[in-house]
Amino acid sequence: MQPESDMTPGLEVTVLVSVGRHPLTGRARRADQDARGVELARSLADAQVHLLHAGERDENSEAALRGYLGMGFTELSLLEQPEGADVLPALAEALDATSPHLVITGERSERGEGSGLLPYLLAERLGWPLVSGLAAVESVEEGVATLLQALPRGQRRRLKVRLPAIVTVDDAAPTPRQSAYGPARRGAFEATAGPVSVDDEWAAWQVQPARPRPKRLKIVKAASARDRFKAAAAKAEGGGGQVLTDVTPAQGAEAIFTLLREEGVLR
Repeated sequence: MQPESDMTPGLEVTVLVSVGRHPLTGRARRADQDARGVELARSLADAQVHLLHAGERDENSEAALRGYLGMGFTELSLLEQPEGADVLPALAEALDATSPHLVITGERSERGEGSGLLPYLLAERLGWPLVSGLAAVESVEEGVATLLQALPRGQRRRLKVRLPAIVTVDDAAPTPRQSAYGPARRGAFEATAGPVSVDDEWAAWQVQPARPRPKRLKIVKAASARDRFKAAAAKAEGGGGQVLTDVTPAQGAEAIFTLLREEGVLR
């Protein structure tokens, strides 16, 4: 937490929250990155934090949204939207009316399309700057925020951005606190009306849960522990590969085994 003198008094922060999906059970829950965004907003001294959700209101989604109220909030603003609606116009109108200094959101939703484009489209419509992969807010002084952006392999980059701005949090952001049952049940939803834009293209899509594919193990050829660690931490990159054409299955299998022996996979 930063000293109170580093933060602008009366800093208005709006956190966009969504209904998440448990990766194993598929049950509705608070989204992990959105909860990290809420935790990040709570760490800002002298900041007035508001929660905003745009979507359908039903029993499952309400139970999931109460997980955010259990982090120490008395109310959550709800823009009721039917299933399959484009929430961009409703969010843009609500943010334009309230004019917060900082808008925090996750990089992508855990349900629905999950393309990660909403923050960028929202920033384009409002004409605000956007910073992705936020790890921390170091200070806010005279309308300029000093941010710490997360980069691959644990690296960090310090940026300055003039407010108002939109930021998306990374998994490197602070771990969210546990949701308290009592405040979560006592919290209230403040429902407001907003424009409804039906996404006809999304309604025609067929959606099914995505399953992570297993990663192929690599043979690490390194003499020192430092080289082995660098090889294990490096991201996979596309290689030159080879394509076999006009061969019989037996010839193709023989060629594959030959390549594997040359690469040292088979001996």
